[in-house]
Amino acid sequence: MNPMANQTLYHTKAEQIRKSIKQTLPNLIKLKRKENKIKFNKLLLELIPEIQKYIVKRMRTAIQKEHFPKNKYKVDDFIDQLFIEIYDQIEQFSNEYEFYVWIYKKTNELLDDAITGETFDDLFLKNIDDYSKQEWDQMEEKFTAEYDGDLIMKEDLNDISYYKEAYTLKDVFIENTEDDLQEQIDKTLHEEEADRHIQVVLHNLPLPMQNVFELFTKQHLTIAEIAEVRNISIAKAQQLLGDTRKSLKVSLFNRYTID
Repeated sequence: MNPMANQTLYHTKAEQIRKSIKQTLPNLIKLKRKENKIKFNKLLLELIPEIQKYIVKRMRTAIQKEHFPKNKYKVDDFIDQLFIEIYDQIEQFSNEYEFYVWIYKKTNELLDDAITGETFDDLFLKNIDDYSKQEWDQMEEKFTAEYDGDLIMKEDLNDISYYKEAYTLKDVFIENTEDDLQEQIDKTLHEEEADRHIQVVLHNLPLPMQNVFELFTKQHLTIAEIAEVRNISIAKAQQLLGDTRKSLKVSLFNRYTID
């Protein structure tokens, strides 16, 4: 798939989500006015799967980086609170765009309140251009042990249904000028290897960079929407996405290309 087709895919998925919300929002407002909370929650559940996946990924990352108590929270804790917030505020939204962005913004706020820190290994970014293949292999081995082992625990975090969308090279390379480099790396890697390497790099990057990349590539928000969700400028959101992709490209190039 070429970069233009990749961008079209993101756009199509985002439009599908917005269309679903546009159809559902008026009915949610009607149910709120009728104070029918049972039907309200049932209808809302139809919109929430992508949010559940998003919460799971953020929780796993926070636990792995030891910013989050291992057994203190469940996914449903955040979903339940989000439902309460939506029910209380649903009537303030006049269109699906406002509602769609607000859901992610509120979800981020709930998670950020629970996550205790956003520290990261500054040496990783400084040295990303110098890691040897052996060092990359060691990082991946450590990541895999934590990712698949007892560290992640909780059944609701291990549900395979949350992980159908693996990261791919298409998430990293989007410019036509990069086609040759992507093709060279693509010949070297299996899809599972590419996904795992991208996860390893993201795991070591600052949480804002991870979050912007996830919101753009898997939640299909626009840069403007991401800026609103994270309360940052559009330029800052673009910078975070660009810096993340740059780190991923450098790591892939150094580990998998052949001179």
